[in-house]
Parts: sequence; structure tokens; C-alpha cells
Amino acid sequence: MSTKLKSPDNLPNKPGVYIMRDSSDTIIYVGKAKNLIKRVKSYFREKLDRPKTQILMSHFDSLEYIVTNSEKEALILEATLIKKHRPRYNVQLKDDKRYPYVKITDEDFPRLVITRNVTKNGIYYGPFTDVGSVKQTVKFLKSLFKIRTCRNMNGPCLNAQIDLCNAPCDGRITKEEYSEIINKIDLFFQGKYSVIVKAAVIRDQIASIEEIMEKQFVDLVDDDLDQDVIAIAPGENEVVVIIMPIRNGKIVGRDDFLMSASQYDSSSEIMFAFIQQYYGYNRHVPKQILLDEDIDDKELLEEWLSDLRGNKVKIKVPQKGVKLRLVKMAKKNAEIIKHQKKKMESALIELKKYLKLEKMPHVIEGYDISNISGKFAVGSKVSFKDGKPDKKRYKHFKMETPGPNDFAMMEELLTRRLKMVDRDPEPDLIVIDGGKGQLGMACGVLEKLNLTHIPIIGLAKEFEEVFTPNSKRPIIIPKNNKALYLLQQVRDESHRFAITYHRKLRSKNISASSLDDIAGVGKKRKVALLKEFGGIDNIKMASVDQLAKIDGMNQKTAENVYNYYH
Repeated sequence: MSTKLKSPDNLPNKPGVYIMRDSSDTIIYVGKAKNLIKRVKSYFREKLDRPKTQILMSHFDSLEYIVTNSEKEALILEATLIKKHRPRYNVQLKDDKRYPYVKITDEDFPRLVITRNVTKNGIYYGPFTDVGSVKQTVKFLKSLFKIRTCRNMNGPCLNAQIDLCNAPCDGRITKEEYSEIINKIDLFFQGKYSVIVKAAVIRDQIASIEEIMEKQFVDLVDDDLDQDVIAIAPGENEVVVIIMPIRNGKIVGRDDFLMSASQYDSSSEIMFAFIQQYYGYNRHVPKQILLDEDIDDKELLEEWLSDLRGNKVKIKVPQKGVKLRLVKMAKKNAEIIKHQKKKMESALIELKKYLKLEKMPHVIEGYDISNISGKFAVGSKVSFKDGKPDKKRYKHFKMETPGPNDFAMMEELLTRRLKMVDRDPEPDLIVIDGGKGQLGMACGVLEKLNLTHIPIIGLAKEFEEVFTPNSKRPIIIPKNNKALYLLQQVRDESHRFAITYHRKLRSKNISASSLDDIAGVGKKRKVALLKEFGGIDNIKMASVDQLAKIDGMNQKTAENVYNYYH
């Protein structure tokens, strides 16, 4: 990087990236240029046409530059620096809300995992908006292709023993044979099911997966083109971007993103920035990208995308036919989501008004306890950001307080969470399920931790009354109000999350210990029973005769198993 300059006079006549800073040395803008001196000089004219440029230059103090070999290299470097420094006056893709991806790991014998973090290692598919569907699909593929799930290949595990893994750790499959399986999984995610599916029973399973993953799997045209359709809906300070991937003539999903942009940014600038930042993040690059309007420097983007893909990529603005209908569909979706986001912002404004909060409650946390007579007691923390669940900040807690004592458990839960504000930033509002009593206890926790500045409320379920500290009477928010609906969502989600974890712990405890407690059932018989019946629930329903027929079992042990569960 060059030394800091106050003017563009000494810039070279070469392609590169320029970096503008303000008086506090903060990077406020990053730009690319085919010719650095010509491009940057345009910012220093006496009369600046664009309001955005006028605002930018009113904060300008110094600049630096980096020379590159080509304009394409400058494009790549610009995207990297924008992502790293997030300059105030650049149009930026917001990364705070991310959906999961399915990843094939970069290993000799790859695994199939679900992740929200995209790196340069491995192959990624997605993003997927339905987490549950993704989990079901990955589980299905693991059992169908018997790929390994263990992190360390330390010898045959239980999955290998019950024929759910090809056991590369034990040399039962070669690297080449395993690679063929991974190629089939790759084809599956490309939508080429017919290539890997032959047996009718498997086709039926695939059909059910299709139904789960692609509820809107719309047939459009007999076309093998790999396409993405992109459209935007600009707002005052944010832009909604819709992207619809099309594979083999079918819509296979839809995702929405937010771009931070000002009212002075043109649609062309916004779309260019989105394509640059979206595809520069290790995502699949399609053969064709359809837009609702043309953009500047399209040829530069096409050249860069073609390098990423490995063959020719075209950016088109369709004028008629099916492709035009696709673009209009994407545009309509973007407008709908923009409207929904406005409604959610309205709910936050209403909530701020009713609760008399000093600032907008962008981050709301809800807490709940779940236990049965004190057993397997768990606590949950859920987080909502700008009115939507922020699941990466959800957290479970195994409670240590002896029970049943919901008050004491809630006190423990809040204390443990709020002691972590250095690692997990404090919320703008805390919601607990309960009335004045529960709220009083929670306020005591805030006092102990010197966090009384965090707003907190109790939402009583019977009449949906909102209790606040230092107020004898509850706040009654009208039933049809968006603010109340948001609070109910937070409360109900924290309850659901706590119950789900509670059930999981109970289930793990039962399945992990029950067979081990039965006389005559050792490791081999346990594996044989699980392999034959598929799980504890089916073993419970089996008769003595059915149990006795399993390899390695005898009549006495079969009776022991039956009697244990009955």
C-alpha cells in the first residue's frame, strides 16, 4: 500500500484500487479503477454532480492506492477490502443473516456437514432457507451412500458395525471408490437425480426429499442451463435483493439479502456490488445470470465470473418469454419482502413507544425453563434481531439448580447468560415468561451484575399483560398490535427451544442407558439389536420370539429384554 496522499496528483496511470480515509484515519470508501489518476481526479472537481460524492468528499482527508496488473484484479481486491473494512460509503452486502449450507469437506475421505460458515476449503451447496429440510436431506444421503461421519478415523465405529458406514478407516473401501460416491452426492445437489437413482424404492425416497426441499419446485422450460435470476427493490437506506437459482429448467429455491445503500446509489451500482460480493464468497457461479435491468461494466463482471466458473458466464436482461417472467417474479418477491421488512420495523417502533424505551429494541432476548419434577432441567436463550429469529445466537443451558424450583432456575439462567456480555453482547430488551414475581427476581439479577440499564419485561400468559420494573400496573398492548405479536413470538420461541432441548436430553438418557442395563446384553448383542430394529422404540415393540431370532441372541436374553421394557 502506498503512502497517504492529500490529492490525486501523484497517482499512477495504471489500474488499481484507491482507499479514502477521514480525519480520524477511518477508511470511508474503497474503489477500483482502470486508470487510477483519471478515476480519482473525478472526485476533486469544483462541481460534483452526485450528492453521494459531495457527502463523501466532505469527510475526505487522505487516500492511498494499490496498483494491480489489470482491472479484473482490481475488482477482486476491491471486494476483499470492502468485506474486510466495511467502509461507510460503499454499497455492502449484509452478512448478519445467513442460511445454512451443505458442505463436502476437503479430506481424503470427505464428510457431508451442515455449516453457516463458508471458507475456501470444500464444496458448498446452498444457501437453504429450511434448516429442518436440510437436516433430513443430509441424514438421508448419509444413510443412502454410507459416507463417514466421524471427525477422526480411529477405527470402525458403531455406524460401521451396523452397516451405516463404508468404514474407510478400516480399509473396506478405496479412495477411488469413495470419490465415486462423493461425485454422486455432487450430482444430487445439482438436481441430476436420474443419474444416481435406479431402484424404484430409492426414486420414491428422492421424490419425498424433493418435496421437502423444494416446495416451490416449478417447471419452467425444457432447458439445461444453469441460471441465477436476480432482482432488487431499493429503499431509503437498505435494498432487498432476491436471487432465485434455476437448475435444469426448475426453480430450486429463493434467497433474500440486504444491501446497505443510500438513496443516491443507482440500481446499476447496487447490482454490480451485489454480484461482486455475493459470488466472490465461494458460491456456485451459474452459466447465466438474469437481471431486471442492465448494469455498467458488465463485461468486466462476466470476465471475472467466467474465471471463477472455469467457462463462459453471460449476464443478460431478458426482453420476452419465460426468462422475462422469471425476472418479474423475482422483482415481485423483492418488493414483497421490502414491504414485510417495513412492517417489522413498524413493530419495533410500536414496541419502543409502548415500553417507553430510550432506543429501538433491535436485539430482543427471551428466556425459559423446562423440566419435569426438576429432572433434566434446561434453560434456553433465544435472540431476535430486527424482529426475526437470530438462531446463531440461541443458546441452551443445563441447569445446576436442584429442582423443581423455576424461580431459582431462572435466576441461574439469567446470571450465567449475563455474565457473558463480554463475549455475547447485551440485548436491547429482555423478555421473560411471567408476571410481577418473576420480573422482580430477574431485576435482582440485573442489579447484582450492574446491568440495570438493560430494559426487561415480563409477559404474563393468561391475559398477555406486560409487566415492567417500578410499575404497579401492567401495560396492556392491544391484541391486534404488531408489538404484542412480536413479544409473543419471542416468548413462544424461547419456550419451544427449551422444550426441544429438554426432550433431547431425556431421549439421549433413555437410549444411551437402557440396553446397557439389561442382563446378557453386551456390546455385540446391542449392535445386533440396533442394526435389526433400527432403534430403541422398535426394540420395545418386539416380541420375545422376534428378539430371540436375532443373531447372537438366545431365549433367556430375549426374555430379559422383553421383560425390561414391559
